[in-house]
Amino acid sequence: MRVGDAAPDFVLKDSDGKDWKLSDHKGKVIVLLFYPGDDTPVCTKQLCSVRDNWEKYTQTGAEVVGISTDSVQSHKKFASKYNLPLKLLSDEKGEVIRKYEMQSWIPGFSARGVVVIDKNGKIAYHKVEPLSLFRPKDEEIIKAIEKANA
Repeated sequence: MRVGDAAPDFVLKDSDGKDWKLSDHKGKVIVLLFYPGDDTPVCTKQLCSVRDNWEKYTQTGAEVVGISTDSVQSHKKFASKYNLPLKLLSDEKGEVIRKYEMQSWIPGFSARGVVVIDKNGKIAYHKVEPLSLFRPKDEEIIKAIEKANA
């Protein structure tokens, strides 16, 4: 997966059990935040940081979603507990995680990573943290969104 490649289409369930299909959002910049699991220390800090910087994200016009192998029910509880404004998508089979090369060294989990897809459906930014111990910085993600918007 390289910058400039076409983003693979996919359909995943959100925390309300509704289908979320990437190609339905073509024409917008999309941010895929891959993370290992709901209600874990680093993931909670990461997604709460996104929540705390949500106004900056929304000002970019991008649609931001989180993806992990957790269930729809787990996502619903996690989003509610921390008042998370972004959609959380359930990739229980890890199919999207594999498509986007976000596999963790721990089987059955996603690595921590970020993919920004431009308005034409091309990969504009792709970064994976192999150990998943460090969360991506909001400022770095927002700069990648702004570059994709240019």
